Amino acid sequence: MAEKKSKIDELMKTVEEMSVLELSEFVKALEEKFGVTAQAMATSNVVTGGSEAASDAEPKEEQTVFNVVVASSGANKISVIKALRELVPTLGLKEAKDLVDAAPKEVMTQVNKKTADEAKEKLTAAGATIELK
Repeated sequence: MAEKKSKIDELMKTVEEMSVLELSEFVKALEEKFGVTAQAMATSNVVTGGSEAASDAEPKEEQTVFNVVVASSGANKISVIKALRELVPTLGLKEAKDLVDAAPKEVMTQVNKKTADEAKEKLTAAGATIELK
């Protein structure tokens, strides 16, 4: 049991030391290897009896988890890189520059609405075009 705990602690330490890009690649590798997804599962409304009016009357769930995507860095890339590094402090200068240069690129995943709105506001003020998905 102690050996298992030390393996978990060792893995956690490794994950803590990873950059955002490395974590993203790690998650993708896990998804491919095990055939799973880290995305929140979407719930679907099943209507029985063929009644479409019932589904129209039900309120739709509001999206609570967002991915922030830099669609375009705009003319002032340096400001966008600075804003991105403020939002994601674990990003190094080169990593932030690579993300901005590779637009459209996802820069934050699975964040709440408030965080996504703040990120969109900062990055838009810096000159970037942002999409929330």
